[in-house]
Amino acid sequence: MLRDCESLGLLGDTAGPHSYDAQAVRTLRFVRRAQDLGFERPEVVELHALWQDGRRASFDVKRVALARADELAQRIEELERSKRMLEQLANCCEGGDRSDCPILDELAELKGFAGCHGAAQARVTP
Repeated sequence: MLRDCESLGLLGDTAGPHSYDAQAVRTLRFVRRAQDLGFERPEVVELHALWQDGRRASFDVKRVALARADELAQRIEELERSKRMLEQLANCCEGGDRSDCPILDELAELKGFAGCHGAAQARVTP
């Protein structure tokens, strides 16, 4: 993360070669929290600039946060769709010694759910 912050120019002259002053530590914490909340590099740079600007409008910060929240919501929907599809495919899979596999067929776009009854219970062979 140090190299990342340095390459983005977020540490400025506050950091020495092997030591960091209080402002550099605050910046590193700021960046870590922003990353933990899902902000990407360009957003972190923008938020850092807004943080440093005492004349910023809080609307600008809110705009960045809401845009990230919208993108995360879209990603969550995509992940939920993928999860449902995988569960459906797993329910269609016998899970036995046979070589035919609806999961691989779907990945290869061969037949996928062909011959599978969507209401089938999950079948797993130990």
